[in-house]
Amino acid sequence: MTFSDAMLWPMMAHAALVFGLYFLLSSKRMTAVRAGRVKAEQFKENREEPLESLLIHNNLKNQFELPVLFHAVCLSLYVTTADNMVTVLLAWAFVVSRYVHSYVHITTNRLRHRRPVWIAGYFILLALWVWLALWLVLN
Repeated sequence: MTFSDAMLWPMMAHAALVFGLYFLLSSKRMTAVRAGRVKAEQFKENREEPLESLLIHNNLKNQFELPVLFHAVCLSLYVTTADNMVTVLLAWAFVVSRYVHSYVHITTNRLRHRRPVWIAGYFILLALWVWLALWLVLN
């Protein structure tokens, strides 16, 4: 493994979060169907998510908002060789923020805890994009 490969691991860690959330969502939905609280047919168009899986469903949608920009910047840093120890640490910090955000979102869902974590992830991601822009301008 070369150093630049280190940039790929935070992306894989985020993908693991997404796969875990899909598994949890499916599990909660199946439990609701088996308990008779919802009918399986309602997931055809999914206009009404059951309460037991609503927070997971909403959080999963969040994983395709800012994280899309995360994956794009990580790949861009990797291909342009603009990655370094700082960018790898920032990438890991972003992923940790996503895990913490997800945990808060699917448990207590308290905005006073969730929002600061989201904001931290936002600024970490912004820093990665600023670094990439500076790298491209200066090299």
